[in-house]
Amino acid sequence: MASSSYRAPSSGKHVVLVIEDEPVLRIDICDLLEENGFEVVEATGVENAIHILESRPDIRVVYMDLDMPKGVDGVKIAAAIRDRWPPIEMILTASRVDGSRVQLPVRAKFLAKPIDRPRVIDVVRGFVGQA
Repeated sequence: MASSSYRAPSSGKHVVLVIEDEPVLRIDICDLLEENGFEVVEATGVENAIHILESRPDIRVVYMDLDMPKGVDGVKIAAAIRDRWPPIEMILTASRVDGSRVQLPVRAKFLAKPIDRPRVIDVVRGFVGQA
């Protein structure tokens, strides 16, 4: 069972979990977040992400691609993350999903691909109280 209390990361940086199966896109968003002062943890898929969430109570924000391989429903995964780790904020992104037609979990923000880099940073900063 994951802890619901937030612990500040030992690095002093807010921690963002990036769930993106496309290597180039994952590297790009991770670099963007790191360049803007965030600690980044990478996950290539859902199982890997759940394991990380179970072992890292310091994760503050999840940045997740909804376009998952093998028929995985990214919206259902995001809802499951929200249910199990309510304090975590979420940025959900996709190129093949219409954000206006998706029932997003509470407090989740949808950002369409291609990503607007300054907007991503603004949303993450807002989530962690740096806006």
